[in-house]
Amino acid sequence: MSNITALDIGDIIRNARAAQVLWAALPYGERAGKLRKARRRLCTHIDEIVETIHRENGKLRIDALAAEVLPAIMGIDYYIRRGRSFLKGRRLAGASPLMFNKRCRLEYRSWGVVGIISPWNYPFAIPFSEIVMALLAGNAVIFKAAGASTAVGRMLAELFAAAELPAGLFTQVELPGAQAGPAFITGVDKLFFTGSTAVGRELMALAAPRLLPLVLELGGADAAIVRADADLDRAAAGILWAGYSNAGQSCGGVQRILVHRAVYTAFLEKLGALVSALRPGWGEDAGLGPMTSLEQKERTEAQVARCLALGARVAAQSPDYDAGGAGAGGSGALNPFADRFTRAVLLCDVKPGMPVLEEEIFGPVTAVIPVEDDEEALRLANDSPYGLTASVWSTDRRAASRLASRLNAGAVMLNDHLMSHGLAESPWGGFGDSGLGKTHGEPGFREMLNVKVIVDDILPGVKRNLWWQPYSEGVYRGIRSIAAFLAGPGLGSRLKAMPGVLKIFFRYWQR
Repeated sequence: MSNITALDIGDIIRNARAAQVLWAALPYGERAGKLRKARRRLCTHIDEIVETIHRENGKLRIDALAAEVLPAIMGIDYYIRRGRSFLKGRRLAGASPLMFNKRCRLEYRSWGVVGIISPWNYPFAIPFSEIVMALLAGNAVIFKAAGASTAVGRMLAELFAAAELPAGLFTQVELPGAQAGPAFITGVDKLFFTGSTAVGRELMALAAPRLLPLVLELGGADAAIVRADADLDRAAAGILWAGYSNAGQSCGGVQRILVHRAVYTAFLEKLGALVSALRPGWGEDAGLGPMTSLEQKERTEAQVARCLALGARVAAQSPDYDAGGAGAGGSGALNPFADRFTRAVLLCDVKPGMPVLEEEIFGPVTAVIPVEDDEEALRLANDSPYGLTASVWSTDRRAASRLASRLNAGAVMLNDHLMSHGLAESPWGGFGDSGLGKTHGEPGFREMLNVKVIVDDILPGVKRNLWWQPYSEGVYRGIRSIAAFLAGPGLGSRLKAMPGVLKIFFRYWQR
């Protein structure tokens, strides 16, 4: 829905709430059947979706296909297949034999109306999986795409229209971002936001009066650790992709590369050669695409300039964009993003206080830092307010796993980076300034659900609990016997408490 105002959101949410009640009452199989229709449209319009992302966002077609459309296909298959089990309630094991008569089970229920505000850097894949999970979980969805990706947002609306959902259950809205957050927060039951840390904080403040639950997927300045035993060719190739694909506009991409000093020079040469060989363009054989906006290009270049002014050195950089070069526009097409290319930059000789170590640089910029050992690498990697992703590159998987467990990041990959966002089963979400909550996988699906516990008493004929009124000295002594039985330092002290436990046990049947 275009040309709406924040005032219209209230009516949209009310309509969604009415539709959601009927939707949540449907058997899971019927909801899944509707979503399979959206899947069929997705699978029959792959090239059209890729082209829409490419032309609106500037993303290279290969990046759009591999990092947006392919994960969406795998994601909807996974959530349809596993959603029923994620929704199924479960019994909890008892914590103490003295509460043997209590049975606890968890039930999961939809929130109601879920708001989803998505970013411009992955305008298709990020909201697609969230919308699928929300609908399968029985929620209604109000969805707003970023202002720079409204065409992709409309394409998503077409996909879900193919599912023939009840009227009002899913609504795509278009209004300025500054209005969307406040408008959503006044009425939705839970909000999912992907964007900057600064805006995430603003949304938390707005949500506080309602105690509205939020899932925030925010920024990152992520670290890759290259150990001395790493396969340097694989590490250089993988870090090149994670740091420079999508023109570096990935919150979970590599920014800080911590390399053991023994292999620092060799690694720097290998990665530098790959960065220097990146060919900017918009065609199929280009290796570096444009920035999505001039504003983002200028911000990135300003951050690099500040690093250089503070003493950093450019170890390698890609060539300038050649508007007339092969692959510049893709099959001779005019490139509307010609003024948004910036060079891929690899920095060295960096130090604290530089933007590349202190801030998120949302562009094709990484820095290589030498370290003496794993402990120094770990200390520097964790010395960041962000904690979204990290990686360890090593041929010693056991040592790499131990290091990964100590990294302060929500997703850590071994001999890879960034790609876990494409694994439907893998939860996504960071620590600290990188956000709250999870998307993807079972934890992400469960974010779409509210959980409640139902506690039953299976002991027949019970008239009262042991701790109910009327109180007396005898009741106190009996409960104190229970505590002594549980806390006793040895078998003797526990056996000594047993008579008091047995005596108060019969209070269950006292009238």
